[in-house]
Order: sequence, then structure tokens, then C-alpha cells
Amino acid sequence: MIKRFNKIAIELPKPGYSDANAAAAMQELLGGKFGEMSTLNNYMFQSFNFRGKKKLKPFFDLIASITAEEFGHVEIVSTGIDLTLTPSSFTADPDAAPLQPGVDKRNSQHFISHAQTALVADSMGNPWRGDYVVNTGNLVFDLLHNFYLECGARTNKMRVYEMTSHPVVREVVGYLLVRGGTHIVAYAKALEMATGADVTKMLPIPDLSNDAFETSRKFQHLSNKLYTWSDQDYEDIRYIWKGQHPETKQPLEVITGMPEGAPNIDLEEMPEEFAPGVSKGDFLEIAKRLQRSAGINPS
Repeated sequence: MIKRFNKIAIELPKPGYSDANAAAAMQELLGGKFGEMSTLNNYMFQSFNFRGKKKLKPFFDLIASITAEEFGHVEIVSTGIDLTLTPSSFTADPDAAPLQPGVDKRNSQHFISHAQTALVADSMGNPWRGDYVVNTGNLVFDLLHNFYLECGARTNKMRVYEMTSHPVVREVVGYLLVRGGTHIVAYAKALEMATGADVTKMLPIPDLSNDAFETSRKFQHLSNKLYTWSDQDYEDIRYIWKGQHPETKQPLEVITGMPEGAPNIDLEEMPEEFAPGVSKGDFLEIAKRLQRSAGINPS
């Protein structure tokens, strides 16, 4: 089960200008083969279908706890896409073609089908696919795949970072480079525990430190921390997440629970997209119905 909080992983900037093409590139980090939809669903189904949860509890706990963090990564990338798209149009009568800017953008679906918000799709508009999920049931195979998946995700994040200077994209990618790097190390250490092979000697992949990215540096203090995402469960990740970080040499730390997070974003109304499509009159009627439902007689 998952307990949800109305927060996002980190506070995001609000630069006041949009870059719909940068948002399209960022879609790869959400719905691409190596995107956050893939990491979430790979680990989620592996944790659902894990055989030997008690016998192999440290490995189950690792996959299950990282699953919970990946939900937040899907959320922060989606929110980043939303903010990078805002505002890409203007409010006006339909005859003024207020959505005309969308005609020349790489992904017109942002304007036509999703009211300038994130798609469950990659940078070319291809829908995320369920066959991106690998869940063989073999512990070593699935751990090795997760290591590979995180390395692929890191590669794509670095490339998207280099494609745009938009502050929202760079803030999200800077954070995810650090947290994704933590997951790479976690799966490498799990593979070493399961097989004796020191996979950490291969790191970093690609061979470039997170310190090379300006917005990653402020999050580097998080690189040695792994959260249980539970008040009492998944504590046995301590048997895997121990020792030193192979790159920073900082001691690895398990934290019970979850990070503090930041206030969620409240996206503004967009009348030209009919979103949310609730007029002032509609809102007042909704308020009256809510009052009646609560036993209050509206004046």
C-alpha cells in the first residue's frame, strides 16, 4: 500500500517564461524507455511479484522502498513539464487563435489533448509501453536490469540537461541525477551482495561526475542517503546499503521514513484550454452544494 502526501520532492523555480520544445525533450525522462514511468513500473511489479519476500527480505525491501521514491519522480518530472509549458499561449476569444503558438511546437499534443501539461509519452509523443517492464522473477537478472535501467536513465538526463538552459528542466534533472545515481549504487551493492561481483567499480556510467552539472551540486548531500519510505517497514535495506559511497566516499545512511519534500504546485486556470472549465458562477454553485452536504445552510 502507498500513503500519499500533497507535496513534491523539491521546490521548483517559476521563471515566468515557457519553452514548449524543452518540455517535449523532458518528456523522454517521463515516458521514454528509460524514463520515470519505466523505473516506477519495473520496480513496482517486481515488488508485487517478488518470490521469497521473507527469505530474501533485504532485496525485497530495497526494490519496494525505491518503488515508493519513483512515484515521486514521476510526479516531479510531470510537474516540471507542466511548469516548462506555462505559459505557452494567451487568453483571448477563440477567433484570436490563442493556442496558435502550439502549431509550431514539436509536440502539439501538449496543446490539443492535455491542456499544456505532461503526457504519458516520450519526447516524440510515443505512448509509454508496458513491455518496457522487465520482471523475470530471477533475482540477479532483475537486479542487473534495474542497474542497467538506472544507467540508461542517467545518460538521458545528462543529454536533456545539455539540450536546454530552462531553469525548471535543469532543476529537475539536477535533482534526479543525484537520486538516480543513488539508486544505481544501491542496485550495484545489491548485485554484489547476491553474486560477489563488485559492480561499483564500473561507476559512474557515463564516466562524468554529477559535480559537472551546476544544479546537481546543491543536492549532492543526498547521494549517500536511502529512505525506507515507511515508518516501520523496509528497514532491512540496511544490510545492503552500508559502507561508503564508491564515488564520494561518504558513509551510506539509511533514513526511516521519507524526505520533507516541498509544497505542491497549484497550476493556474487556462481559459483558452477550457481548463478546468469551471466559471465563477459554477464555482459558487459548487460551494453551495458543498455547504449543504456539510449541513450548512448557504446564505
